[in-house]
Amino acid sequence: MKSYKGRGIVLHTLKYGDSSMIVYLLTDVGGRRSYMVQGVRSRTGRGSKQALFQPAFPVEFEGLEPSQSSQMHRFKEVRGGFLLQGIPFDVRKSTMAMFLAEVVYRLVRESERNDALFEFVWNSVAALDAIEEGVANFHLWFLAQLSRLVGFYPGNAYAEGYWFDIKEGLYVPYPPLHTLSMRPEEAHILDRLLHCPVEALGEVALNRTQRVDFLNAMLSYFGYHLDSIHAVQSVRILREVF
Repeated sequence: MKSYKGRGIVLHTLKYGDSSMIVYLLTDVGGRRSYMVQGVRSRTGRGSKQALFQPAFPVEFEGLEPSQSSQMHRFKEVRGGFLLQGIPFDVRKSTMAMFLAEVVYRLVRESERNDALFEFVWNSVAALDAIEEGVANFHLWFLAQLSRLVGFYPGNAYAEGYWFDIKEGLYVPYPPLHTLSMRPEEAHILDRLLHCPVEALGEVALNRTQRVDFLNAMLSYFGYHLDSIHAVQSVRILREVF
């Protein structure tokens, strides 16, 4: 079988049989791909490898192309992509990582290379792991920035007091006639997060109510364009934690 080297972010795993699993990755070599990992959950097999396949964990690997007898990619070798020092040990960050991975898993279906999207997700995981202030805003920043890469970034400049028309993708001076819109407060948060470096998230002062309201608004924004966002289950946990 032909081999290749790549990097990936773990998006989702499924149990397969008694000791194997299917791992879904966002990869730099071919977009979203699924990999069969055998013996990973066996007591006598490569049990330590299971720790690599947690939500949003980065990996580097040598993959094997599918053969005639198998339609899935496999790993010849796989290891951690970079050392995680925050996500595995901080419940806030691990909750964010779970959300990040599930959003990308639901939204990205293409098995085609997308360098901009991959680098954004890869770098976002590194930023989440390292960030010290503003963790509670990270998921909101991630959704705002992700809109740049999935094709529905706001189409005009923000002005103070404007609403955001979700259907048209535009900031507008008056409330739209329909209900798919962000109120001025939420439109302001959207603009601020779109222009905020991740290192400055601690300077964005939001209370819990503002976070929940803005998260709901962003889910409506994404949901208008991509129905699959409504299936994200980790949203409930985010609302409870943050």
